[in-house]
Amino acid sequence: MFNSRLVVSISRNLSRISIHKMADPCSYSSPQHFKTNHVNIDWTVDFDQHKLKGHADLNMKALSNQLTSLVLDSRDLNVQNVSLNGANLKFSFADKHQAFGSALTIQLPNAVNSEENFTVRVEYETSKSASALQWLKAEQTCGKQQPYMFSQCQAIHARSILPCQDSPSDKFPYDAKVTVKAPLVALMSAVEEKEKRVEGSDTNTYYFKQKVPIPSYLVAVVSGLLERREIGPRTAVWSEKDMVDAAAYEFAETEKMICAGEAIVGPYVWGRYDLLVLPPTFPYGGMENPCLTFVTPTLLAGDRSLANVVAHEIAHSWTGNLVTNRTWEHFWLNEGHTVFLERKILKAFYGEQTRQFYSLGGLKALREAVDLFGADSQLTSLVPKLEGVDPDDAFSSVPYEKGYTLLYYLEELLGGPSVFEPFLLSYINNFKYKSLTTGEWKDYLYSYFTNKHDVLDKVDWNTWFFSPGMPPVIPNYDDTLLVRSVQLSNKWSEAKNYKFSSEDIKGMSSKQKIEFLGELLLKDPIAASAYEAMDEYYGFSKSGNSEIKFRWLQLGLKAHVSSSIQPAITMATEQGRMKFTRPLFRSLGAWDQSRPDAVSALMTNYNSMHPTTASLVAKDLKIEKF
Repeated sequence: MFNSRLVVSISRNLSRISIHKMADPCSYSSPQHFKTNHVNIDWTVDFDQHKLKGHADLNMKALSNQLTSLVLDSRDLNVQNVSLNGANLKFSFADKHQAFGSALTIQLPNAVNSEENFTVRVEYETSKSASALQWLKAEQTCGKQQPYMFSQCQAIHARSILPCQDSPSDKFPYDAKVTVKAPLVALMSAVEEKEKRVEGSDTNTYYFKQKVPIPSYLVAVVSGLLERREIGPRTAVWSEKDMVDAAAYEFAETEKMICAGEAIVGPYVWGRYDLLVLPPTFPYGGMENPCLTFVTPTLLAGDRSLANVVAHEIAHSWTGNLVTNRTWEHFWLNEGHTVFLERKILKAFYGEQTRQFYSLGGLKALREAVDLFGADSQLTSLVPKLEGVDPDDAFSSVPYEKGYTLLYYLEELLGGPSVFEPFLLSYINNFKYKSLTTGEWKDYLYSYFTNKHDVLDKVDWNTWFFSPGMPPVIPNYDDTLLVRSVQLSNKWSEAKNYKFSSEDIKGMSSKQKIEFLGELLLKDPIAASAYEAMDEYYGFSKSGNSEIKFRWLQLGLKAHVSSSIQPAITMATEQGRMKFTRPLFRSLGAWDQSRPDAVSALMTNYNSMHPTTASLVAKDLKIEKF
């Protein structure tokens, strides 16, 4: 059907045509020709060989006519056989690309036409170096009794454990059967069909069902000696025994956060919302795997002060998981909306000033990312070009915070939360179970606000979407909760002597302490004597809050305090959250005195680090060979 409104909206701004691009530059597959209807997975987890072994049945639908081959993404998969209805098919691999892996081309026995369905079975095993997996020896776990394995498929690592159309534009439900050695537990980004579980003396077999269509990057699997604690009617926490009770306390408000999200964007459709606290090597703060959010143990501060990460992952249940960016060039559609919803959830808990306070912290993180990449780097654009670019290399705060800033700006421009939140709900309902581009998002914005085109036409869309650097408009956030942090940082920065006391930070929230240190990091380095005096008064070196500890060590490295080198190396290697590990290694590598120790620490720990973290830290330190 001809869409006259679309023609009108494009005529307002011709640059918008480019943001309707369909192809996925990070995938060899062709979601425009094939849709994945369903995937059935059968894996045996081999801890001795560090491999997943089994097969995947891919039920596909043709979207075009006269298609003679199916191209899937893969990376280092050992494919033994491909078949259709029991008949073997010819298949071949293209040359391997370092970031994107190899195209797996399957020759179909007959040409298929639009709307035809067929199922191919791929029998294979993963490589022992599959980029989506980390295998931990028993001694690397908390309990030190059994090995551990977990996956991290975002952005384009699913292809290393599953031959698939590894593009967020292709969404599918899945069933899975996972066999592990006893007494280990297996979990997935799906709901377990407990009635099918088979427990034996040698192996345990688990069955899972994910009814909601998801992109491949949300397929997740974990196996370890895990325990569970119920924390709500549809929520539980999982982890090793040593951490499970601390996790249950830390994340006790999860159900309330889900309810706060539902009040804004509608029902939670996934059934379960469980949390898994992973070993310290997990590279992210959290990963929004449906039904089973993965989180880092660095969130276990003991006072629930870092639970905002859980609010973020809960928000992904709608923005990212239910409504998904079509390609990684439109990643801000996932993350900008998720930060926006996350801070609305925090507002429901702690008030508007807290939302404003977190917005200011996000703006600071955005400035740091822009400074790191360079203000003219196209990777600081909201819609970057990723042709030939590994999405891992493009990862930063930009899509999160620049995207959030745009949405905050639009909410203010269009009339506030009472006007914009109904749009957000409508947007979710219109695009749920689908993927979209920035152009489609903007079209929908115009179609919803039919009486405010004059307001929307004043937005400099081209600059917002495609220009690098900071956003063209910076909102005037309320800095009430930030003032104390700024004032104290100014006193320390300007101090000639150190007449301070522990009373300075009495009553400060953890977030205010974090921002105090963050403000100091924006200023000229403090003297080593000031650093030592500050620790005497405030005891930051003993903090159990990872965000405080990280900034404290960064402050010491910036001040060239020799005593901060070893604690920084320890934090950078004992946990693997890239938010902390990469900046610490960059700071250590930038100082002549600490660089040799940083390089030595990376070489020593490289093989025990998560593969994504290890490779990116090596790039940060500009090390190509070991």
